[in-house]
Amino acid sequence: MTTFTPRDPAYAETVRTSFAKQGFMATLKAELLSVEPGRVEVGVENWPGLQQQHGFVHAGVTTTLLDNACGYAAISLKPPGIEVLTIELKVNLLNPGRGERMVAVGQVVKDGRQVTVVQADAYGIQADGSRIHVATMLASMMAFDLSRA
Repeated sequence: MTTFTPRDPAYAETVRTSFAKQGFMATLKAELLSVEPGRVEVGVENWPGLQQQHGFVHAGVTTTLLDNACGYAAISLKPPGIEVLTIELKVNLLNPGRGERMVAVGQVVKDGRQVTVVQADAYGIQADGSRIHVATMLASMMAFDLSRA
């Protein structure tokens, strides 16, 4: 695992403040579980509003969690005022989304000046604490200066 040095000394607060502004994540009742340089965890309880017709966490919810984990992992390494937008992603759904909770772990693979490559894995956390690997994502994040947007 690569060790990254954040360029924003307040990176964790930057990530937390941005995450708190996301209405969609609030709608899902998602939580930011951990923030480290180049690594972020996002989780959500499995509740009926997130389930598809078979009772599994909907793939759209899983993909959203993965995308957020990737994006915030990338932001954690950017200088102050620099944000990211997803420009490409690939998701492999490996197992149905079951369990008490869904957790996505995003980890930067390559932090570039303009494009950052990030991977994330989503796990269904069972009542006994065991994990089922539900999905994996590889994504590209484009950096942009928020003051010029």
